[in-house]
Amino acid sequence: MFQNKNNENFMNNFWDREIIPTLMEYIRIPCLSPNFDPDWELTGHIDKALQMVIQWLKPHLGEQDKIIVKQLEGLTPILVVDIEGNPDKTVMLYGHLDKQPEMTGWREDLGPWKPVLEGEKLYGRGSVDDGYSIFAAMAIVKSMRSQNLDLPRIKIVIEFSEESGSMHFPPYLDAYPDLFGKPDTIICLDSGAGNYDQLWLTTSLKGMMIADLNVSVLKEGCHSGTASGIIPSSFRILRQVLSRIENEVSGEILPEALQVALPEHRKDEIKAVVDVIGDQLMSSFPVVDGLSGVHDNTVDAIIDNTWKTTLSILGQYNIPDGKDAGNVMRPGSGLKLSFRFPPTLDPDIAAQTLAQVLTENPPYQCQIELDIKDAKGGWDASFYAPEFKKAIDTASQNYFNKPAIYQGLGGSIGFVTMLEEVFPKARFIITGAFGPHANIHGPNEFINIPYAKKVTACVAEIVANI
Repeated sequence: MFQNKNNENFMNNFWDREIIPTLMEYIRIPCLSPNFDPDWELTGHIDKALQMVIQWLKPHLGEQDKIIVKQLEGLTPILVVDIEGNPDKTVMLYGHLDKQPEMTGWREDLGPWKPVLEGEKLYGRGSVDDGYSIFAAMAIVKSMRSQNLDLPRIKIVIEFSEESGSMHFPPYLDAYPDLFGKPDTIICLDSGAGNYDQLWLTTSLKGMMIADLNVSVLKEGCHSGTASGIIPSSFRILRQVLSRIENEVSGEILPEALQVALPEHRKDEIKAVVDVIGDQLMSSFPVVDGLSGVHDNTVDAIIDNTWKTTLSILGQYNIPDGKDAGNVMRPGSGLKLSFRFPPTLDPDIAAQTLAQVLTENPPYQCQIELDIKDAKGGWDASFYAPEFKKAIDTASQNYFNKPAIYQGLGGSIGFVTMLEEVFPKARFIITGAFGPHANIHGPNEFINIPYAKKVTACVAEIVANI
């Protein structure tokens, strides 16, 4: 019989004694994802993080447990911890150890590679996205063993390219199918929460596309006084072309082919989320004083975030910093675009639509290029079986005294779609420890330690009960 009080005590002690000190060491390693560190093999940070984790794992394993590392040429490695258990039931626990880049704007006393434990928060890049996952997964195994419970076969799978869209993951699924087994349940610890008061389950994820949009009008820059009014501005054309796909006032994405109908049960789910968080959505972001949101209605805001196509401008090309800008009409202008697609939208249709709308009939017969870097579909969970949902809700009640909340996520986790294709019969539990103000990918990222402990305890109980 699973004892939740014993589980809670174990998690509190194990986190304090084993996880927090090691997580602080992990934060110090700038193991950027390969998209942000093309020379990752030479810099060696990914290997350093891998070796650190392996050394930490060894004293925590049982005699029959195995650490397996595979590395295909030119690809980041994959780490699988094979935990002995009932071969008739297999649970996969997924996480990643690659990181987003530093980003500017960190508080003066903080930094991306500087672990700072401040009260209940541990600051540093990768703390909650997703460095804690490997340690939490091992805590789940050890807590169950401390109660002498029968374990399922557990595969802890850790990759190093998730922040680059898990681009290195599929070759391992193809090359080593036996390595991952045939999981009945796949648990991802790389998602988030709307508050720190209960367990949150992710029910849908958006698809995404990264693309470079470039407009060229000149072969070389010309004096702005001699060229303006004669040569069309590449930046003005760029604005004009973007208006084909986005209403610049409302942010609405215009092509109908880029939207889908919102399932009725997801709208009910969103209303349930709003009943919990109320009007606190905007306050969960570090907004400037007085900023209003895109919508006055929180339900509409969450629908846009989770089930409508949205556009973000990530960066620019051929536009110098103001202090370096001469009085010159530039040859061209470019932007790095990030689209988030509804969970059920076909990414190929989305890519074709955007390529056509953005590049056809170029104004002034200029040159327009759209270079699509990556396009991936989203994910929409199937309905949870009653006994499965009961295990989830019971765990949330046991550690938070509140039921679990189910929500769509405006972000993307590429590996989920990949694994669903390989293991179509597996049930997914997608949860995680990042909540309001944790600011993953941005400055001042932190993990809320008490919440992470409870999430880990919840997942241990769910694994035991399913």
